Amino acid sequence: MTRIALITGANRGLGRATALALGRKNVRVVVSSRDGATDVAEEIVAAGGEALPLRLDVAEPASIGTGCEALLATIRREWNADSVDILVNNAGVGLFAPLGALTVEDFDTTFAVNVRGPLLLTQALLPHLADGARVVNVSSSLSRHSSPATSVYAASKKALEAITRSLALELGPRGVRVNSIAPGPTATDFNGGAMRDDEAMRDVLSQQTALGRVGHPEEIADAIVALVSDELRWVTGERLEASGGVLM
Repeated sequence: MTRIALITGANRGLGRATALALGRKNVRVVVSSRDGATDVAEEIVAAGGEALPLRLDVAEPASIGTGCEALLATIRREWNADSVDILVNNAGVGLFAPLGALTVEDFDTTFAVNVRGPLLLTQALLPHLADGARVVNVSSSLSRHSSPATSVYAASKKALEAITRSLALELGPRGVRVNSIAPGPTATDFNGGAMRDDEAMRDVLSQQTALGRVGHPEEIADAIVALVSDELRWVTGERLEASGGVLM
């Protein structure tokens, strides 16, 4: 049976790469973002896969509710299905500032997107997650090591990892596996594209990484594909770091 995946923040970066990678594995992919990620869905279809776009803003609880209703209506109509086999909670925001410049709005936005959003979306989909489904929460290597001006972001990712372990225990009786993946510095447009476009920053990060370079989004996507595969069917509640060995 063909599996169905929902990926949040699928319009760019790690989400887009993961959607494309799963599409190549003959997974039916629902690509979601605040704008719908229509171009990514079209790219998957053009490559011979199956994909549908979905408008979903994980920072807004109301959007999560309406988005899940639209998701279910769409997969019933298009694919005669009523459950999701793979959920990748990828949508995230990074607002970086030193302690003296942090604002309440920075904190609230970061936790709304990075913590509350994945939790409420997983909750909303709970009745529609297939038994044996796989959930992947996208964390960060910053939950392990420290960098200046990242306190709130790192805390949000550490919280997401704690949620991951709790949900793995709670959903285990249904065979649902819940894991987190922690990318290291990756060449995307995250944080203004600094790790992709700033050569000086790339050089510094490369020197701090065991494999000697910044990662590519496709490498994180491949790790997510592996994490939801049957080959790792006995893995749950774990944190898989895909960072090339940054700051070991």
